[in-house]
Amino acid sequence: MNFFKKRLPLLLAFFTGWLAVILDYIPHQNGEALMTTITKGLIIIGAVTAFMGIYGLLGHHYLKMKRKNEGWAYSLLVWAGFFIMMLFGIYNNGEWILKPQAEVGGVSWIYEYIFNPCQATMFSMLAFFIASAAYRTFRAKSIEAGILLVAAIIVMIGQVPVGILISERLPDISQWLLDYPNLAVKRAIFFGIALGGVSTSLRIIFGIERAYLGGE
Repeated sequence: MNFFKKRLPLLLAFFTGWLAVILDYIPHQNGEALMTTITKGLIIIGAVTAFMGIYGLLGHHYLKMKRKNEGWAYSLLVWAGFFIMMLFGIYNNGEWILKPQAEVGGVSWIYEYIFNPCQATMFSMLAFFIASAAYRTFRAKSIEAGILLVAAIIVMIGQVPVGILISERLPDISQWLLDYPNLAVKRAIFFGIALGGVSTSLRIIFGIERAYLGGE
């Protein structure tokens, strides 16, 4: 029992991890066929995981509604939104009570007239929080902070129509900052993320990282 609980998952992670690495670097049709089979298995695992996530989400909000916790009405909206969206997805082109929306595509209708306006409202409110955070962050307390402040102002003003009214070169300078200094930093960050991903993968393959097994 202890073997199946601790050793077997480590062995599976070791062999499947190295198998995926080896197959990725072997340009052979048998290797590609095996990788396709593994990918199909991952899709099945993803579907089961999605089902478990949906079950956990709905169960959590059901308990909030049952206990009448603070904000339980929002949990009711989660349930209503989930089942209405599922209904549109399953019965998208039917002759039913939802026919006007079904004719234009129920899922597309929800995205166009409900999801997108809610998303735009959220981001328009978020802009004020970003402006407040930027004001506190970009205080020029050092030379580096001053450079960051000036660059941020140039980029923000250069990206809006008023920028070209101030100077015709301002949008070009703003785009240059985005294309060269900013892009160089982004590539360095992505390079660090890639190294971190490789390091974490090796730790999992060799059994050093065991958080996925659960427990302490």
